[in-house]
Amino acid sequence: MRIVGILVLAVSLISCGGETEQVSTEVVNNPNSAGTEANQDVPTMEFSEPLYDFGDIAQGDRVNYNFTFTNNGTSDLVIASAKGSCGCTVPDWPKRPIKPGETSEIKVEFNSTGKKGKQHKKVTIVANTQPSKNVIAIQGNVIAPVSE
Repeated sequence: MRIVGILVLAVSLISCGGETEQVSTEVVNNPNSAGTEANQDVPTMEFSEPLYDFGDIAQGDRVNYNFTFTNNGTSDLVIASAKGSCGCTVPDWPKRPIKPGETSEIKVEFNSTGKKGKQHKKVTIVANTQPSKNVIAIQGNVIAPVSE
């Protein structure tokens, strides 16, 4: 009987695997989401053109585009990060706070080396805005050289 009890205990401990669910801390880190009341003192990020189409380019070319945005909110806008959907798309963003009413830019470089055909690459920006994520994109057609 004692052996059966030990086996049941061992099986129950093993079946309660140590897997933990990963939860994003983004909401906790965003001061605009801390509290139960809506925060009216929030920065906003409004892009003049959130999608840039670079048309046709030759494989291996690099395309640079400056996405212009304005903080139409009532407090300073701080960008925590900007990340491209792949290593071929690299953003560069302002590291200083953007004042209300101020305009700034996020530079995005797309490297078409090894790419061909239609391309659509996103950049996800995390800031102290509501919502905390904003997405801009660059797209176009990469023409590969014809093999003989």
